[in-house]
Amino acid sequence: MRIPSAKPAAAALLLAACTPLLLAESINPPTTPQTAPMTAQEKKNLNMVLEWWRVVIQNRQMDQAPKYQAEDYIQHNPNVPTGRAGFMAFFSKLPKPNIADPSKLANEPVVKGAKGDYVWLIFETEQKDPRDPAKTYHSNSFDVLRIQNGKVQEHWDSAQKFPGSGAVQTGISPKPPMEWNTGKLSKEEEKTLALGTEELKDMLQYGHLELADKTMDPGYIQHNPNVPQGRDGFKQFMSRIPGRGPGQAKEIKPEWLNPPVLTLVNGPYCLFMWDRTAKDPDDASKEYKWNHYDVVRVEKGFIKEHWDEAVINPPRPSDKK
Repeated sequence: MRIPSAKPAAAALLLAACTPLLLAESINPPTTPQTAPMTAQEKKNLNMVLEWWRVVIQNRQMDQAPKYQAEDYIQHNPNVPTGRAGFMAFFSKLPKPNIADPSKLANEPVVKGAKGDYVWLIFETEQKDPRDPAKTYHSNSFDVLRIQNGKVQEHWDSAQKFPGSGAVQTGISPKPPMEWNTGKLSKEEEKTLALGTEELKDMLQYGHLELADKTMDPGYIQHNPNVPQGRDGFKQFMSRIPGRGPGQAKEIKPEWLNPPVLTLVNGPYCLFMWDRTAKDPDDASKEYKWNHYDVVRVEKGFIKEHWDEAVINPPRPSDKK
């Protein structure tokens, strides 16, 4: 859920709600729309969340929020107050988007799924490349929602704190995300988890990039706009990062060096969510928490596709010639 900062929100729209068409060549591929396999109850949870998104978030029908959200809704987006009342107060201040057909989502998630008590969504936007205005690139945002008693009880996303948002009271979970129902894994999902763990833990945390040759498809699809396409492009890029270069790998151990706080395995998809901290843009003496995501898709026994929330940062003045 990409949300504009609270202070200038009156002049902005929820970015995920509607994306303009940009007529330029993109440097990374758009996502082919995909849906994870689900049980009947998981499909029901997903459909409820998409209806909530359309009715309440997109169409700003705040009077309908109690139908979909628990009163003690827990909000982890660092720009939006926790609780259903805080959510409603925040979104009530935003202008209602000009949607051609309010009966439909103007911007559907490009990947969607549900597992156990959770629903997860990946949205995609296309924007100008700050290094070259003749080009565009695709970036992704993530939303994870926990369902309880048929309503949205808790929400995490990939948003970071915006300047001017001020002091925001975010929610506190009654227990860690992995202690809720994350679903029972099939044999194939156990293999998906092993492959995802090998990329995110063994390759990227322990530095064993040589494992890519047996784990990743040569035509690996990369949606991080800073990383080249393909398995070889991945290896070349990652090998330039300290700790991952030749001779720098650590002995692989069972534990993560930096463990995810939530792992969801949904058919061929493996979602990892991490807690991260950053300096508060309104008060550099303070820090706030946000969430980072990696999602991989497995195909024919190999890691085929990857998404995260990375964007292309504008060049620093010292980088310009």
